[in-house]
Amino acid sequence: MIYFHIPFCKQACHYCDFHFSTSLKYKEDMLAAMQQEIVKRAHYLEDKKVRSIYFGGGTPSILDAEDILQLIGTVEKHFEISSDAEITLEANPDDLTGDKVKALRNTPINRFSIGIQSFYEEDLRWMNRAHNAQEADSSIKRVQDAGFENITCDLIYGYPLLTDEKWKSNMQKLLDLDIPHISSYSMTVEKKTALAHFVKEGKTPAMSDAQSAEQMLMLIETLTSNGFEHYEISNFAKKGRYAKHNTNYWKGKHYLGIGPSAHSFNGYSRSWNIANNAKYIAAITDNAAFQEIETLTKEDQFNEYVMTSIRTMWGIDLQKVEQEFGYDYARHISKESQIFLTNEELEFIENNIIRATPKGKLMADHIASELFFLHDNHKS
Repeated sequence: MIYFHIPFCKQACHYCDFHFSTSLKYKEDMLAAMQQEIVKRAHYLEDKKVRSIYFGGGTPSILDAEDILQLIGTVEKHFEISSDAEITLEANPDDLTGDKVKALRNTPINRFSIGIQSFYEEDLRWMNRAHNAQEADSSIKRVQDAGFENITCDLIYGYPLLTDEKWKSNMQKLLDLDIPHISSYSMTVEKKTALAHFVKEGKTPAMSDAQSAEQMLMLIETLTSNGFEHYEISNFAKKGRYAKHNTNYWKGKHYLGIGPSAHSFNGYSRSWNIANNAKYIAAITDNAAFQEIETLTKEDQFNEYVMTSIRTMWGIDLQKVEQEFGYDYARHISKESQIFLTNEELEFIENNIIRATPKGKLMADHIASELFFLHDNHKS
């Protein structure tokens, strides 16, 4: 798997804390540096067959079709891209003009992740999104009309303007448009964002945990009753339409991240690039260090497996835990999961697999932290 972090946006959404710049001044230098990084790190993945490529950000749809072709072309020189590779472009609705979509037909992009967030004008303005409600609707239809069927759309819930009726309407809109995959996230207030400042100054109410929980349960009920599988906490798909790239993340597959702030994982270590555009470009150009590396202990690897697996419908495989980490780790999981099984927040399914129930999905991060194996104070 290869991930490209495209660190550019037209404007800053009030809630976003990802790394990006609203200046495109150094776009060409950035793309050149990213191509150089691919060359420098071509050895990172032992398996040279690439089964998915994901353009994230930032706003990757800012890129021209030619920019995308150059990046994928560089990958092709150093890896073998599978003939059925999933190649995803995150896109803002306002970027998906008729000309843009037509140009993207001439690239290997075969999947769109469209950041709708809401179909309501006042909500989009409150978030400071670059698109409007009409573009939210028309961009999806434009992509579908161009022959792209593999589409996922993002929606956000749990913010003050979103009544339950509006939330139902947003979900129904995507159902009516026959979108095969939906990702949905609770609004969170991240430090150093405009939203955090507004909440602190009293200009907007704090987010409500109760509202978030209720709207998440509405989401699960609405989508699962309409033929979607809730295969990961924030992701729903029609049968067989799971996101290959993201699914492989959750299943612990190895990936190479290219670009400023991008993370990489090879099973034994994790690395992350400088989260500064100018410093990233300079370091790549001068052949200097541009990343930090952390070697993962056995406990780190186990805890990461727990953290990702508990979020999915595939759950924690106790047989796999014993085979890959040892009996003590499997015994630890069995013991520490008892309270959550009793409370019906976890459930046992066939073949010694433990997974979260709908109730447990509301507190998956807490459950995972309680199941972590900590060498100094584990209770096994």
